[in-house]
Amino acid sequence: MRVKVGLAQIYPKLGDVEHNLRLHLDMIRRARADAVDLLVFPELSLTGYQVQDLVPEVALRVYRDDLVFAELLAASADIDIVVGFVHEDARNRFYIANAYLSAGELVHLHHKLYLPTYAMFDESRYFAQGNSVRAFDTRFGRVGMLICEDFWHVSPPYLLWLDGADILILNSSSPSRGLNESDRLMGARWVEQVNQAYGGMFTSYILHCNRVGYEDGKNFGGGSSVVDPDGEFMTRGLYFDEALITQEIDLNQLHRTRARLPLLRDERPGLVRRELGRILRESLG
Repeated sequence: MRVKVGLAQIYPKLGDVEHNLRLHLDMIRRARADAVDLLVFPELSLTGYQVQDLVPEVALRVYRDDLVFAELLAASADIDIVVGFVHEDARNRFYIANAYLSAGELVHLHHKLYLPTYAMFDESRYFAQGNSVRAFDTRFGRVGMLICEDFWHVSPPYLLWLDGADILILNSSSPSRGLNESDRLMGARWVEQVNQAYGGMFTSYILHCNRVGYEDGKNFGGGSSVVDPDGEFMTRGLYFDEALITQEIDLNQLHRTRARLPLLRDERPGLVRRELGRILRESLG
């Protein structure tokens, strides 16, 4: 089975959900015209990243009668979409969230697990932590979603791999940091290395969409990419520029890679569970 993936490397306008919705709908139209099957937007694509005290004003409820979600659900009638936003739950807690939409329905909602609060980041001041990581079924097979810092910890992608995900979707709002001798952004190079490592180690497809633009003195570099189950780049997006990046992936590659390198077959989650239990007991004792 072949799937055409689109990475919507956009420049959201901070705090302007209406503007960003129009930007999403325009990118969805472009992707549909290019026969894209699955379109991934960056982290907090509907709000911008530095929302801070604007969080309650820009937060959305995932209801069909929400005007923003109603339009996105309608747009997903014939193309699967991953969007990033601030989610307000029934008890008025706010989360950095991803929604996977398909055939006019919400298929899966993911809350960001790890909230960076160091250096230039201050997320835990404004958001609650997510508390679950689950793979889910789509028309392309089983998929897992993670948001930015979630992917820099090995446990969430590992759990999604064990939960049956063959496609790992990562979106981010990662600021750019410096150039190295090869003219690759140093911060982006680290992310690229992690994406390649997870693609090869988990013998899965890695789809990464990062935003571009400026907010409060921060520059977001883009560099969105697709990594195959052998850990090789299929495409790497441009730095700094808005773009619709497309790449066809062949899900039969999963079979070919895993027949050659049966890491999933030989994985021992029972061993991990036993030893992790021991480590936790010892740390509490």
